[in-house]
Amino acid sequence: MTSPSRVGEEAATDFLAALHAEVEAGYPRPRLVRDRWVDLSGAWEFAFDDEDLGRDAGWHRPSADVYGETISVPYPFESDRSGIGAEGFHPVVWYRRAVALPTHRSDERVVVHFGAVDYAATVWVDGQLLGEHFGGHTPFSFVLPADSTGDASIVVRAEDRPDAVELPRGKQDWRRDPHSVWYGRTTGIWQPVWIEVVPSAHLLAADFVCDAAQGRVDWSVRLSRQIEGSVRLRLSADGVLVGEQSQRLVGTETRAAIPLAVLENAWEWENLEWSPEHPRLIGAEITLLDAAGAVVDSALSYLGVRSVAVADGQFLLNRSPYVMRLVLAQGYWPDTRLASPTREALREEVELIKSLGFNGARIHQKLEDPLFLYWCDRLGLLVWEEMPSAGAFSASAIHRLVQEWIEALARDRSHPCIVVWVPFNESWGVPAMASRPEQAALVGGLADLTRAFDPTRLVVSNDGWEHVNSDLLTIHDYSPDGDSLVRRYGDAAARRATLEGAWPSVRALVLASADAHGLPVVLSEFGGVALSATADDAWHGYSDVGDPKDLLERLGDLFGALERCEGLAGFCYTQLSDTEQESNGLTWPDRKPKLAPEDIATLVEGRRRP
Repeated sequence: MTSPSRVGEEAATDFLAALHAEVEAGYPRPRLVRDRWVDLSGAWEFAFDDEDLGRDAGWHRPSADVYGETISVPYPFESDRSGIGAEGFHPVVWYRRAVALPTHRSDERVVVHFGAVDYAATVWVDGQLLGEHFGGHTPFSFVLPADSTGDASIVVRAEDRPDAVELPRGKQDWRRDPHSVWYGRTTGIWQPVWIEVVPSAHLLAADFVCDAAQGRVDWSVRLSRQIEGSVRLRLSADGVLVGEQSQRLVGTETRAAIPLAVLENAWEWENLEWSPEHPRLIGAEITLLDAAGAVVDSALSYLGVRSVAVADGQFLLNRSPYVMRLVLAQGYWPDTRLASPTREALREEVELIKSLGFNGARIHQKLEDPLFLYWCDRLGLLVWEEMPSAGAFSASAIHRLVQEWIEALARDRSHPCIVVWVPFNESWGVPAMASRPEQAALVGGLADLTRAFDPTRLVVSNDGWEHVNSDLLTIHDYSPDGDSLVRRYGDAAARRATLEGAWPSVRALVLASADAHGLPVVLSEFGGVALSATADDAWHGYSDVGDPKDLLERLGDLFGALERCEGLAGFCYTQLSDTEQESNGLTWPDRKPKLAPEDIATLVEGRRRP
């Protein structure tokens, strides 16, 4: 092991710059980057299977002559960008693509990766079953057979039944046409697909936790299979080596902690800590070595030094009180549904949110593309990550929800931008939790499971109301006038009265078995003001105005009221953009702001006092 006392004595490879270059060149997985990969986006053969006959009829075989259409992956067939643009119910679809496999050695393997396929996916190569995956928002991979060379036929069967209410589907409508606050469906492949060459024993994941006050980085790696040898971690900041450590491999998962000498001086913490104002990142190189010290595998990653906590009714970022100014982001796009229209659009989304004065986003009922989280890490934007809800409470719904949520935590727990996990929203999927103890037990239990998996972040068990076992008291209140907000949240006494029964809703803010007194209060949904003059056929939102001047005045009233509310830990405005029939966004569906961005930012940041 190289002693951390050598910090700064030698220049090191700028791991972060190398990682940025690979991601900007198109690599789809920003937190574990390699350089031998092939993008499988673009044209695939495609077929509907409305009668679900394809499996028995052998559609997975390379010779199957049923693929009469062409689809552009990763866009869902419901979207115009896919080249299909079909509406209605098509619960089973098939994809096929001929792929020239990269040249590789006998001790190497080819892996096919899927960012997300909604909801169930079965994958074959050359007619041979590779495996299945359940969960519409989380990634999965399959290793091709060892003798796979030359050309290969990759086939994917995707199944997503709108009437299966036990599936976590978020805002996707179960009816044929979108209604109320529900949107059109996304079926099948909607995130990147790619293949890469890896050693037969290779890195599957790397995770990091770093708190300046602890003065170290806790890190772990997971391998495809057990080998004798070691794993080496090197960390660099601004191109200078700040830490290096080697650890003997133990099984398929190895954990270690590396001290960082740069954190020994507390006066320097602020120069290394991550925040929206200063999104500093540390590059990481992870190298897998065999027993003789030869390199087996290597990948790039990154981490951020930051901590979150609550104390005295406040949210703390890096030990200091911090007011979260969030916007609700649905992550739907006019021509591509859940899929991003381009890679660049994800960066532009983060830049847009910041330009409007927000320092964070609550991603609503969607697990976002990891590339979006990467840009939040890199550009500086807090994220609340929320699990898409199921529509029913049953043993099957519990199993599917918990399984996919754990996969989401595993995928995203090392992103410094994420500060809050949200397993449930507004009692969706647990509609009777106030009267059925088993539903409340699921909500509280999943909050504890989340903390067990990741004790470094806050958990909001059920955002909006009926809290049990939450770290923040988050409230949804769509009052159309600022004075009402001040009466309910203006000071500690007003918030206490609201908590104890002054809140104008049929649901309790907190269940009787939970104690929320003293928790930081976040108005996690408010506003929802629609500019309805040009959207008369839309669901206008929670209140509406007639023209941009009225919209600016209404926003001034609402955001001004929050300036008068002493002690709020944060707020989340609904919402970023108009989405399908909803017209209550700050921007149009194409992300063009309805008002001058600087005017919105002035209100959001509280620079114009009421």
